[in-house]
Amino acid sequence: MTRDKVIPQILANAEEDRAIRIWSVGCASGEEPYSIAMLLAEAMGIGEFCRRVKIYATDLDEEALKVARLATYSPREVDSVPPDYLEKYFERTNNHYVFERELRKCVIFGRHNVVHDAPISRIDLLTCRNLLIYLEAETQALVLPRLHYALNVDGFLFLGKAETQLARSSLFRPVDMKHRIFAKVPQEWRRPINGSFTAGRAPRLDVPLPDSHLMEAVLNEAGTALLVIDAAGAVALANQPARMLLGVGEADVGRPFQDLPISYRPIELRGPIDEAFRSRRGVRLEDQEYRLNQSEVMRLTIDIRPLQRADGSVHAILLAFHDHTGIHTLRRELEAAQENLEQSIEELQSANEELETTNEELQSTNEELETTNEELQSTNEELETLNEEARSSNEEMESVNEELRIQAEQAAGYRLHLESVLRSMNAGIVVLDARHTIQSWNRWSENTWGLRAEEVAGTSFDKLDIGLPVLQLRDSLIAVQSGSEEHAERQLEGVDRRGRRILCRARVTGLIDENGANHGLVLVFQDITEERTNEDFTRHLGRVLGAALNQIYFVDPRTLRFLLVNDGAQKKLGLTTQQLMQIALPDILPRISADDLHALFAPLISGEQAEIVFETAFRAADGSEFPAQACVQYFPDEAPPILTLMVQQTGNRAEIGAGIDRR
Repeated sequence: MTRDKVIPQILANAEEDRAIRIWSVGCASGEEPYSIAMLLAEAMGIGEFCRRVKIYATDLDEEALKVARLATYSPREVDSVPPDYLEKYFERTNNHYVFERELRKCVIFGRHNVVHDAPISRIDLLTCRNLLIYLEAETQALVLPRLHYALNVDGFLFLGKAETQLARSSLFRPVDMKHRIFAKVPQEWRRPINGSFTAGRAPRLDVPLPDSHLMEAVLNEAGTALLVIDAAGAVALANQPARMLLGVGEADVGRPFQDLPISYRPIELRGPIDEAFRSRRGVRLEDQEYRLNQSEVMRLTIDIRPLQRADGSVHAILLAFHDHTGIHTLRRELEAAQENLEQSIEELQSANEELETTNEELQSTNEELETTNEELQSTNEELETLNEEARSSNEEMESVNEELRIQAEQAAGYRLHLESVLRSMNAGIVVLDARHTIQSWNRWSENTWGLRAEEVAGTSFDKLDIGLPVLQLRDSLIAVQSGSEEHAERQLEGVDRRGRRILCRARVTGLIDENGANHGLVLVFQDITEERTNEDFTRHLGRVLGAALNQIYFVDPRTLRFLLVNDGAQKKLGLTTQQLMQIALPDILPRISADDLHALFAPLISGEQAEIVFETAFRAADGSEFPAQACVQYFPDEAPPILTLMVQQTGNRAEIGAGIDRR
């Protein structure tokens, strides 16, 4: 329900570039605000979410907030998260799931008491699930108006299953009772639709005057503009402030109230007056704008109160106009100051989180420094004791220093020699430490991927941006480093710095010292693009020759036995490959002896001729003979050397009976 209806409505109500604000009250260990973050990111996109959304997650329990800030959960805790969300918004570590870092920055955690602390304002979605049920009725009466104040006019309130009864107040209206979703009800004064305050009453021409001058003086000095409307709907009394503020003169006393401008400006008053006559209850109209002229505006609060007789009937209505312009101005300034304060609070909360993290690190560092300081003090005492011994050992140290210098020069020479060997190798050599940080990068790697050794040294191999998908090697790196495999080999397709597509064979081995300890990894990259191309071509050529219609024979030049034949030769002779491997070439040439064939092929084997073409008769398995022309070539560089015969059947010739017809 929240994903399909509420979130689209929030996005539709939010103006472009306006921040979307979410408040999770009683967030506990953070599952609720992170769930809302995933739903919003799915609807808006991660980039737009990070730009516009702020999620405030508050709770009284500081320990729960510490857990929530870590955003790390066990597999059991994320069991209810859909698999596609789990893969998209969580990073899997060894035994935990960590919430996506960019979305985590948009969730602000802080300690907040919803009963006593000021509420966060301008909220589009407020979640308060399973919190109100733990509060007493008096406390709930304090909290609900705070939640009402926090929401925007078109905001939504999301409660828990057991809290439906608590929201049945005039402050909220249900949107979906099944899912406990409510909307804010704006609090404003409404006038009745039907009825007229003059209906059924005849106007009066005789207006009662004040009983005494003292009463008139009191009313004039009261400071509040007062009007009295009698049961006939006529103005019975207007004190001096009312005359000055509302423009009611001496001549207006006794006139029907509906004929005066004040009856409909700043607000239609006839309906509320009529309601006060009928219900015998007062009506209060808050914060009404009354424009005196083009530049001067007042804010009035109008109290409409019935004046009752001794028998309870209403004989007049008192209208009191209170000037709240100054209060309104102060309220506006207070709201502006509150918005600035809320923004500052948000920034301070974010800074507070960073400071808490830094404080923990500093405390840990401080403990280490204290321990180190104690060790240094103890060491200082030992150094003072050993100072005299060090002086006597100075000459020995100088001698050792000279030996070390010689060894350093030798080590530098060995290092230069090793770097020269690595540069000269026709393969990429990359050495990584235990954290997969690049320690060595030879010249082949520079020429192939376009990055110099000084550019990549000290950077993470997993984050390397080259034309090779290095992340596909991560499992192999971990397997070799953990010792589950002695070495691993993968073939990866990539693009070199010139844009040429290449195929690389990557071999991963451990960096093992003389004691068998693993200090890192060694990666060897070889460009096998041409090798793979040759293999593919060889396989393609084999398929083409195997399917050729002509007869093709591969023969041992020494024994004349068949080494390999194609399908065309098998079909023509009526023999299988296994049967042909058991015989020699003279067995299918009935008119040529083995000695004649050796003599015929001698110019080929000696290199005098490149090929020999001859015609003769071939004998099939059923004893039939057919004339054919054979083209013979010799390939001495193969292992072992072979003779290749390409045979094509010809027409009947009378000359074939003679044995060999050489062309």
